[in-house]
Amino acid sequence: MDALSPDLTRDGAGWRSDAPTTKSLAEVNGTVPIPAAGRWWRRLLAFVGPGYLVSVGYMDPGNWATDLAGGSKFGYTLLSVILLSNLMAILLQSLAARLGIVTDRDLAQACRASYSPAVNFMLWLACEAAIIACDLAEVIGTAIALKLLFGIPLIGGALIAALDAFLLLILMNRGFRFLEAFVIALLVVIAVCFTIQIAAAAPPVAAMLKGFVPSTEIFTNPEMLYIAIGIIGATVMPHNLYLHSSIVQTRAYERSDTGRREAIKWATTDSTIALMLALFINAAILVVAAATFHRSGHSDVAEIGQAFELLSPLLGLGIASTLFAIALLASGLNSTVTATLAGQIVMEGFLDLRLPSWARRLVTRGIAIIPVIVVTAIYGERGTADLLVFSQVVLSMQLPFAVVPLVRFVSDRRKMGKFAIPAWVAGIAWIVAGVIVVLNLKLLADTLFG
Repeated sequence: MDALSPDLTRDGAGWRSDAPTTKSLAEVNGTVPIPAAGRWWRRLLAFVGPGYLVSVGYMDPGNWATDLAGGSKFGYTLLSVILLSNLMAILLQSLAARLGIVTDRDLAQACRASYSPAVNFMLWLACEAAIIACDLAEVIGTAIALKLLFGIPLIGGALIAALDAFLLLILMNRGFRFLEAFVIALLVVIAVCFTIQIAAAAPPVAAMLKGFVPSTEIFTNPEMLYIAIGIIGATVMPHNLYLHSSIVQTRAYERSDTGRREAIKWATTDSTIALMLALFINAAILVVAAATFHRSGHSDVAEIGQAFELLSPLLGLGIASTLFAIALLASGLNSTVTATLAGQIVMEGFLDLRLPSWARRLVTRGIAIIPVIVVTAIYGERGTADLLVFSQVVLSMQLPFAVVPLVRFVSDRRKMGKFAIPAWVAGIAWIVAGVIVVLNLKLLADTLFG
């Protein structure tokens, strides 16, 4: 081995001996206190937060188009697909939390400590592309919301969206719990907006509940299958796995077997409850579309702007469209915060490179805003809708590079010790990973080649 070759030997725990040992998100790592005694709900509340930051990615603007299309075209039938994709997400996020708590590494750091420098560099590039694509969806979603609410042209809205470059920096300076409170508050806004719309739409309960039962029509109807694949493909976001494995470490749980076991329990509970909220939001978008558009014969509504224009007239509720746009704006702002944080985790984890938050945010925001402005100027609103679809395709391409390493790591007893997942859980996780990878590849092929 020459002097420039990396040392690829492993230590006793199955990690590279030359891997950096820097803590993930060092500035907030272990800063949220956990009560050592007291009632169980106090310890649960101490862990509440990371799951809600993660849930944001499951209801970002990129998911809205598939939910709208599914509801307007096929009624409540695809609610079962939303439920299935949410169950997949619950499993994968619990594995991400387990990895972070047990190994004191986030997923990016675990990759760096397991793979060669060349492989890590390629994984980093793929993940950065996914985060930029996610950022692109947020810029478009925020710009559309500003246009719907205030009549601001899309180009102007995209430029205004750049002003949130310092939002995460401001929130983090106030403490990680303040950041979590901000995100949860916006999630409550989204939930309230859709609760009011569902009440106004008054969907038939029996038909809605029946939609959660899988139908063979999903597989026999090619058009329905395509949208179903889109729903699953747009649900599990790769950057969420990196994010969750890091932010669970903000809790000051005891770094012992007992402390880690307790932390896994409460962190999994937190993310499961939070992702049930994401299930409600995604299901609510589809239910409102089904009860409003499908029932009235408007089965071709697939774009956010169309939904905004038709909601109030069809529901007979003047504020319905405004509530829809407010929820979209809250979704865009929330996604901005979590994607920025994920970007920091990925860059520090893969490269051990630390940039000021404002510098990283300005770079990624600039990369996202330029295509929006160019496409809007040339092709108008229709072009931004196509750009939104393209961003989801890029996310789909990156997903296998996050899911496969995650399942490998948490199944490895050298890395996880007694906390490695049982064989039956690993089997389910590999099936879920396989389904997601195959469906995303099909979605990619269908999108690129028709």
